[in-house]
Amino acid sequence: MTVHFIGAGPGAPDLLTIRGQKIISQCPVCLYAGSLIPNEILAYCPSNATIINTALLDLDGIIEECRNATNAGHDVARLHSGDLSIWSAMGEQIRLLKQAKIDVSITPGVPSFAAAAASLGTELTLPGLVQSVVLTRTPGRASAMPDNESLENFAKTGATLAIHLSIHNLNYVTNTLIPFYGADCPVAIIYRASWPDQHIITGLLSTIQNEMSEEIERTAIILVGACLDDDGFENSRLYASDYDRRFRPNSNQANPKQETPKQEKPARKGTKT
Repeated sequence: MTVHFIGAGPGAPDLLTIRGQKIISQCPVCLYAGSLIPNEILAYCPSNATIINTALLDLDGIIEECRNATNAGHDVARLHSGDLSIWSAMGEQIRLLKQAKIDVSITPGVPSFAAAAASLGTELTLPGLVQSVVLTRTPGRASAMPDNESLENFAKTGATLAIHLSIHNLNYVTNTLIPFYGADCPVAIIYRASWPDQHIITGLLSTIQNEMSEEIERTAIILVGACLDDDGFENSRLYASDYDRRFRPNSNQANPKQETPKQEKPARKGTKT
């Protein structure tokens, strides 16, 4: 029996992956992360499934539920919001499950920063302007930040910043970033990205606090960087007419020979791919 960790996406039910939906529909037991998982996703559970809200449990309680289910011969769907690779607390659960000799699988999900960028209609990396995105957070009750991962250190890069779990530290964020990005650097705060009650607030590092709504206390991501308000970026070389690619030779050449992409043959039975 297996505990299937599933990234349920940022909130919109149709952003759940097909694989995730299939696994959920086949598991007799589902553990989900409280209000971060919409009811529409829980509706994919079998009609007779045992559905448990883990917001009421500590780590030992979660592992006990998984152990009880697998001992009874049941697979478990373990739902977390967003993607499992960042700030999901999946690592500590998997460590204990492996110690208990319980199999696990991982299905990735759409991360919240991607949904936030989509809601703004923007690309976070723009040619000639910025080519890196830093996913970070500020210190909180759940986890401290390593000394070398301070917001100041990341700000020195000039990269686009996707700051999670930090809306309560907005004053600290703006005061820390202004010396590096400038007071007029654009900022966007996206509350509950992709949910029906999604709310977007835009402004500058020097003004964003004045634009804030008191109701936004959590479940918000802060995006900072020139990419949020800049039309002066360069075109990438990817689609330039003189950029020679394997399947699109330099269009400035006379009568370029077009190469038809070859279809890969299916792997023979018993071979590794």
